[in-house]
Amino acid sequence: MISYKHIAKLVSIIMAAAVAFCLWMTAFSRQAVEALGGVSVPMAYEEALFDTEEVMRIDIQMKQEEWEEMLENAAAKEYYACDVQINDQKLGNVGLRTKGNTSLSAIAMNPDTDRFSFKLEFDHYVEGQTCLGLDKLILNNNYADATSMKEAVVYDMYRYLGVDASLYNYAELSLNGEYLGVYLALEAVEESFLLRNYGTGDGKLYKPDSMKMGGGAKGAFGGEPPQPGEKDAAAWKEERLEEGDERKKTARGKMPDGGPSMGGGNGANLNYTDEELSSYSDIWDGEVTDTGKADHSRVVTALKNIGSGTALEKYLDVDNLLKYMAVHAFSVNLDSLSGNMAHNYYLYEYNGMLNILPWDYNLAFGGMYMGPENDASEVVNDAVDTPFAGTTFFDGLLENETYLSRYHEYLNQLAQEYVLGGRFQEVYEGIRERIDTLVETDPTALYSYEEYEAGAEMLYQTVMLRAESVKGQIAGTIPATDEKQREDTANLVDASEIDISVMGVMDMGGGAEQKARGRQTGGKHIMPGNS
Repeated sequence: MISYKHIAKLVSIIMAAAVAFCLWMTAFSRQAVEALGGVSVPMAYEEALFDTEEVMRIDIQMKQEEWEEMLENAAAKEYYACDVQINDQKLGNVGLRTKGNTSLSAIAMNPDTDRFSFKLEFDHYVEGQTCLGLDKLILNNNYADATSMKEAVVYDMYRYLGVDASLYNYAELSLNGEYLGVYLALEAVEESFLLRNYGTGDGKLYKPDSMKMGGGAKGAFGGEPPQPGEKDAAAWKEERLEEGDERKKTARGKMPDGGPSMGGGNGANLNYTDEELSSYSDIWDGEVTDTGKADHSRVVTALKNIGSGTALEKYLDVDNLLKYMAVHAFSVNLDSLSGNMAHNYYLYEYNGMLNILPWDYNLAFGGMYMGPENDASEVVNDAVDTPFAGTTFFDGLLENETYLSRYHEYLNQLAQEYVLGGRFQEVYEGIRERIDTLVETDPTALYSYEEYEAGAEMLYQTVMLRAESVKGQIAGTIPATDEKQREDTANLVDASEIDISVMGVMDMGGGAEQKARGRQTGGKHIMPGNS
């Protein structure tokens, strides 16, 4: 019989070998593909960091003055060096920067908070450095989400259907040992993500974006954000809103009868226009992996065939896309191709076949809502057979009876099994159990604990009603297209008890809906070490 001592030693050796294997895979992905025949690669960080039963613990260790300098210059999104303790993993000389577009601009313009989202890049200063194989980690601040759980729920739906999507977990974030707040941690869609999902370094990854928003040089609605002492923030915000007034007049961010998107004219809406590569510059400008003209030509060829409905199985990862469509449509995320925003997704191409990878769901379930105040019916009953207003990319799938049937099966699986079957309640209760106290004691929270509780409960009700509507649309008892819903409202699910604003909605500049709570002084949050 093997003694406990020897078993423990053997387990330690196996775990060390597994970690070393994953690190080798990350550093030598091309050789790994050849060795494994192109299959996906198990990564040590998947279980060690993204076990959602355990909140991730992250302590950023850096000089206080450098931290404050980074926050003061957040729009520049420049990297700063720090050490990081993630659970029991200690890494030195890690790259840290602020991240985001609209959310970054909103926080930068709000004098009452400096709760930015962050990106940890483990190999920014040390080539090949990873955290158990993970190259980059995203820390989202839950901007415009009073529930603190919209993204978590949506990513859990993706995981439930087995979609190619980022791993997620909650993170208890600290600075030099002092609690900063609870964030949502996401696996970045970059090299280690590709290795885990596809086992290949040959696929090409893009993050198309026609909006030119936030961060760096641009403000949330375009234009240079004011520097301290230059222009009143409220005046700047009003100018940007006036520029986009016509856009905001369309209900829910959707154009009637699937009208054109806001932007997207340079390819980000994935609509085929012509064979000129320059017509798709918004795709190429968002390259994540190194790409060239030959790679771009494969994408355009695929878009041409997809646009004409030709050989869809050759040019689309059909099953993954149908699952993506199901979760995306269920979650009513209008800050994307579902509305008129040609952004917030990744495009993956391999051997001429295209795939969509999900991103950015803090504004799901009506967070971009632009309809009549507190009228939640259009969110709860969002039509599942016309889910994308900003693109025709998915039309070939929706117009094919076989693919439409499979799409409906995945939607029904979400409604019947995930939500009404009890999985959603388990996830919801588990999240509340793990983060309630963290939210209550969060010193930089964008919402009060009472607002969080009300938002979370409203989200629960909204998801339950959304499942009822989706089930009815698939069964044929509720209209499943925008046009038919406008003609017949009698059978829609009653959403009169739902107040979308309680869950948090986008509001630039820190208005009534985007409240910042916590310890404050002189209009700014006291960060740990400042008091």
